[in-house]
Amino acid sequence: MYILGIESSCDETSVSVVRNGREVLSNIISSQADIHAKYGGVVPEIASRAHTEAIYSLCESALAQSGVDIADINAVAATYAPGLIGALLVGLNFGKALAYKLNVPLIPVNHIAGHIAAAYIENKNLEPPFLAFVASGGHTSILNVSDYTKFEILGMTRDDAIGEAFDKTARAMGFPYPGGAEIEKCANLGDKTSVKIPMAKVEGSELDFSFSGIKTHVINYINSIQQKNGVLTDTDKNNIAASFTENAIQSVILRIKRAIEITGHKTLVCAGGVMANGHIRDALKNLCSTLDVKLYIPDKKYCGDNAAMIAVQGFYEFQAGHIAGLNQNAFATFDF
Repeated sequence: MYILGIESSCDETSVSVVRNGREVLSNIISSQADIHAKYGGVVPEIASRAHTEAIYSLCESALAQSGVDIADINAVAATYAPGLIGALLVGLNFGKALAYKLNVPLIPVNHIAGHIAAAYIENKNLEPPFLAFVASGGHTSILNVSDYTKFEILGMTRDDAIGEAFDKTARAMGFPYPGGAEIEKCANLGDKTSVKIPMAKVEGSELDFSFSGIKTHVINYINSIQQKNGVLTDTDKNNIAASFTENAIQSVILRIKRAIEITGHKTLVCAGGVMANGHIRDALKNLCSTLDVKLYIPDKKYCGDNAAMIAVQGFYEFQAGHIAGLNQNAFATFDF
């Protein structure tokens, strides 16, 4: 079965062709990072326009790279939520038109489920049930995955997502968008104990996250140094990055450890753009080694937003009979 996947939830336009749920034949991605860098973050209207300009040619490229004729596509899977509503509508409506033209099913895919499905691509034996942690610029969630299309949210962020907190901290330090990679580089050189940052917790919800407070604490610390000394030195940046990263990691590790204790799962899938961060990957590996839990993290090329993960999840949604009509809408927020 050939599924053409479409992803346009934020600032990457992507089209992919996947065979039988786990074999990626093509995965073309067009990033808008350079466009948004001058604004310090994603501008929704600009993102939507860029998706519109890119999606048709990306579809042609994905089909050409896959070697699959468009007439042989069996279904179209498109992200419908969550994300920037205008951006989502571009990909979803393109998917509707293509599905209508080809007279094939349209499969609506939740972006969060797609990130989790990215782990299936290179781990052919991975199957539910398992615990999942999704971390990106817009999402931070712990989920109980009981089946390929059945998800229960155990914990989620109450304010900023972890990736958003990294990017905003990076911007306060003078780094261009997206700033996560710069934070990681600096953290490699800094002292993670140098800046005292309080550990955030959500009263009465031990698995929920909150990153707004630590982000604000670090930004205020940066402002105080700049008011006192005029500029941040390289040592300042390295120490701030290391301390912030350590605090964010411990926030994640504490909650995932508790979720493992509660659910009894011995398999953990961690996905999303933040999983490209080497410090977080190492901390998760250490945790799972200590707890004797199997850890699956997608290859870095599948951690960020991409259409391959949407097509993969689309395969399982199709098997479950989750087919959309042409009146399928897009949604900025989500629930399972």
